[in-house]
Amino acid sequence: MKRTGLETLVLGYLLGSTLAGCGGSSSDQNRGAPPPLKVERAEDPNVFQVAHPDQFPLTAAVAHVAASQLNVTGTVNPDISRTVPVISLASGRVVEIAARLGDSVRKGQLLLRVQSADISSAFSDYQKAVADEQLAHTQLERAQLLYDKGAISLKDLQVAQDAEAKAAVDVKTATEKLRLLGNDNLDQPSGLVEIRAPVSGVITDQQVTNAAGVAGLTSPNPFTISDLSYVWILCDVYENDLSGVRVGETAEIRLNAYPDRVFAGVISNVGPILDPNIRTAKVRIEVRNPGVMRPGMFVTATFHGQTEQVHMAVPATAILHLHDRDWVYVPTNDKRFRRLAVTAGQMLPGNLQEIVSGIAPAQQVVTNALEFQNTAEQ
Repeated sequence: MKRTGLETLVLGYLLGSTLAGCGGSSSDQNRGAPPPLKVERAEDPNVFQVAHPDQFPLTAAVAHVAASQLNVTGTVNPDISRTVPVISLASGRVVEIAARLGDSVRKGQLLLRVQSADISSAFSDYQKAVADEQLAHTQLERAQLLYDKGAISLKDLQVAQDAEAKAAVDVKTATEKLRLLGNDNLDQPSGLVEIRAPVSGVITDQQVTNAAGVAGLTSPNPFTISDLSYVWILCDVYENDLSGVRVGETAEIRLNAYPDRVFAGVISNVGPILDPNIRTAKVRIEVRNPGVMRPGMFVTATFHGQTEQVHMAVPATAILHLHDRDWVYVPTNDKRFRRLAVTAGQMLPGNLQEIVSGIAPAQQVVTNALEFQNTAEQ
């Protein structure tokens, strides 16, 4: 098929443009591509080099045999057996409060006064019982006189004696009711009832304010007093660790507020029920309170097992506490020092500290870690 001149010209132009695009330079093809990656080697932040490494003496970690131990967290709680609620048998309105939450009180100390109508009712019953008892006594004397003269039978005398005995019982009952309500003044009873502390201790709960109502024996109780001379430490122990906790064994207690003081307690109970959500059991430790333990404080309890474990021990100065972790500095083959994270344990005699994990036996460490850290940062 023959093509016209115009068709031949257009076809040639298109073919030339295609060949020009296919034959472009490689620089045109790579235009807009990202630059090639360049890998740079970063320095290890835990490796240090000092000008005179010989000025930092080294010491070797020594083996230390210790019983296996388990550290758990817990809280200080009042001893329930030493916690007593303060109750009021009389209901009424509070007119005076003589103690507050957190106060230390003595047995018999006034806590609050309650204005109660129960006193008036109880005093009315008491006065009626006294009047009935006086009448019964007079009737018994008359019956006894008549019986002695043969005017009445023995049966009538016994009826008078029974009435006098029952009247005396009613007087005693009414008197005891007034006393239980908090009023011992039988001549001129007051409508105010004084509520006093049943035991000595610390007020750990207060559910009453001025002008509030007191509902007698129904809850809530106005106050709760706890004897804090002994407290409970309640800890959560995972089920995998329960085999190392036994009732009757001694545990070490450290308060977060006083980390340098160690208290001894006795495990009195291991909870029989496991928390299904976090798989822990409550362990109760009874501790004598020297006066610094307050309910709600966080503690760390240490349980010592029966098996022995080999740990390392280094001078206490060789351990650096930094960023909530414990570190030691060890020398490397290239005359540098590497900072290693370790798990520090308890203090040992001779100014040594236990290393639970992190270093091997006979490992060389810098004796004074703080001095080395200060020099390395300069």
